[in-house]
Amino acid sequence: MTSTSSETRPFRIADLGTLVVMAWSGEAPDGDMPYLLAYSLGDGEGGPEAASVAVEQLLANTGLPIGGDIIDGSTRPSLPVSLLVESGSAIVNMPQLNAQCVPPAEWLTAVAERGFAYLVFTARPWPEGRPGMPIAPETLAAFAGAEETLTAATHVILPARSLR
Repeated sequence: MTSTSSETRPFRIADLGTLVVMAWSGEAPDGDMPYLLAYSLGDGEGGPEAASVAVEQLLANTGLPIGGDIIDGSTRPSLPVSLLVESGSAIVNMPQLNAQCVPPAEWLTAVAERGFAYLVFTARPWPEGRPGMPIAPETLAAFAGAEETLTAATHVILPARSLR
């Protein structure tokens, strides 16, 4: 006879592996939209499955449901995730981690105009999305727009803050 454990595994930051935040802007009916995509490479101690579970736990512990409605950070001042845009960098801060990227100029312009960025933080690992490696726009669009990516993600409108 076999049994399954109903215990949930404790969150282990090492299971996240390499966490990547990528910025890009895309056309929207009312002008360019600044996007942030956060994901794990799936290269943590337990591999892609553990990384996916770790991202799910991190988001749940932070009050960011996967697959739910878009969370508008401008209406939730106590939201434990924030976006700092400073000196040409975008920094996503949340409990237990900070992630930073250097966005393209058009992203910085779009976030300055809108005052926010649209964060998609997915539990779906993307080992091909390595930092420092060129990613073709169609490859990014295929991953970021895939149903598997979007349904395994939390979606947050993050107001952009600066130190000024």
